[in-house]
Amino acid sequence: MSPEIETLDSQLVYQNRWMTVREDRIRRRDGSTGLYGVVEKRDFAVVAAVQDGQVHLVEQYRYPVRGRYWELPQGTWDAEHDDPLALARAELLEETGVIAESMVLAGRLFLAYGFCNQAYSVFLATGLRQQATQREPEEQDMVARPVPLQEVDRMMADGRIADATTVAALGLLRLKGLL
Repeated sequence: MSPEIETLDSQLVYQNRWMTVREDRIRRRDGSTGLYGVVEKRDFAVVAAVQDGQVHLVEQYRYPVRGRYWELPQGTWDAEHDDPLALARAELLEETGVIAESMVLAGRLFLAYGFCNQAYSVFLATGLRQQATQREPEEQDMVARPVPLQEVDRMMADGRIADATTVAALGLLRLKGLL
């Protein structure tokens, strides 16, 4: 059986240290041709650090949407790295100053697989200890605080949390009985 979609040609359109954009000419199984724009980005980790009925959130200004929003700590490294657990621990410490005794991988999701190959690992962190944050220059305006889980639900409902990754991660953790 022929592949569902065959790549005929791929052209680099744009590249910086965070992403690559390419344009692929393709042929479908029925012989028709088309075009895909694909954004390639490194995978990232997202962490729900929970203790005493509260989860640690961060708020920061998100330039592409011109607004400040609350979300779970999340991020990636500038260089290729294949250890999602180490990444999750590093992002949690960097953004919130929290060190977790236990980190449980809840699953792996894709951010927007209709145009982007980026995936993310969802972790639940427990047994928390507070340290100093280790933020990068881009995170200098970041605010971090623990929020009661019931308040997080209200924040998602009223739009203070509009990050799809945060909503999906919390939903996955709940579906798996981890929250």
